[in-house]
Order: sequence, then C-alpha cells, then structure tokens
Amino acid sequence: MFEDAVEPHEPFAVWFAEARRTEPDVPDAMQLATADATGRPSVRTVLLKEAGPEGWAFYTHYASPKSRDLTTRPYAAAVIHWKSLQRQVRVEGPVRRMDQEASDRYFASRDRASQLGAWASVQSEILSGPTDLVRAVEDAERRFAGLAVPRPAGWGGWVLTPERFEFWQGRRGRLHDRVQFTWNQGNWTRALLAP
Repeated sequence: MFEDAVEPHEPFAVWFAEARRTEPDVPDAMQLATADATGRPSVRTVLLKEAGPEGWAFYTHYASPKSRDLTTRPYAAAVIHWKSLQRQVRVEGPVRRMDQEASDRYFASRDRASQLGAWASVQSEILSGPTDLVRAVEDAERRFAGLAVPRPAGWGGWVLTPERFEFWQGRRGRLHDRVQFTWNQGNWTRALLAP
C-alpha cells in the first residue's frame, strides 16, 4: 500500500476524496484526543474541514474544553475512520490557533443557522433547561436581523500539523495493511507496520 508514496498528504487526499464520494455517514467526522494540564485525556468528534500539507483544520469555541486543553498542551492526536471502506487514518502533531482571517473566511461560508448557533451556544456550559438554547438563538436572530452575522471573537479554527500518519486498510483474516509516515529532520520516512 502506497509503495511509491514519499509523503502522506497525497495518499490522504485520495482516500478523503473517495470517502466523501462513497461513505454513507459523515466522512469528515474525526475523533480528536487532547490532554488537560494534569495529563488527563479527553476525546470527542469534530469535523475535519480542511486537510493538506499546511495541516488539518477544525473549528470550535475557544472557551471549550478542547480549546483549553490545546492552549495548555498544544499537541493532539486524531483518527478518522471510514467503516464502509474499511479504512482509518491516525495522525499526531502540534496544534496552533488558525489566524483570524482564515477563521473569518470559513465562518462566512457557513449557513446562517450555524452562524447564529455559534453566537447562541456557550459550548459545554451547563444549561438550566432545554429552552435556554432556543431563546439564545432567537436573541441572536433579533440582534443580527437583516445583517451579516460576524464571527464571534471567541470562535475559530485550530490547525493540527501532523508529524506522524498511520494509514490502515482492513483485509480478510486480519492481514490488514498499515503504513506509517513519520516527519523527521525535514523528511518523511515510511514504514510498514504489523497489523
């Protein structure tokens, strides 16, 4: 698998494009693992919105637990799994906040309901009841009636820059293919791993 590949970004782009065409569920759902200041791990699903040599981008509130973890320990691991294709890709690497202009561009591309939701939700905060969020969305609708919805200052992107990739292709009899790419001193090295 990927015998001629000298770097992991092109193979990932090919797999990601195929998953976007064929995966019946959310093909850009990835599990993101972080650790807090004490080293306690946490994992959750986020949407992989962009992926390339510059990094893997996802978006969230900067006051969220994941953002607090990444601010304290700017390193993460992620996995994206496409069950219908029997494929998985794992990555690990440093994480940085996306620049404001890039976050603004992405926010402007979102549908209005999602933009209003970013203003209405204080991510992971405890709600007093199920109508709290509905009222907050209604407040945001009134606030921005007839106006473009700007990106909240506390909302934006993160970029994970993979230093390690692992590609997994399921095979019969557990003879799975595993290929690892590791960034080392300015070059990618490729290795086959036992399943």
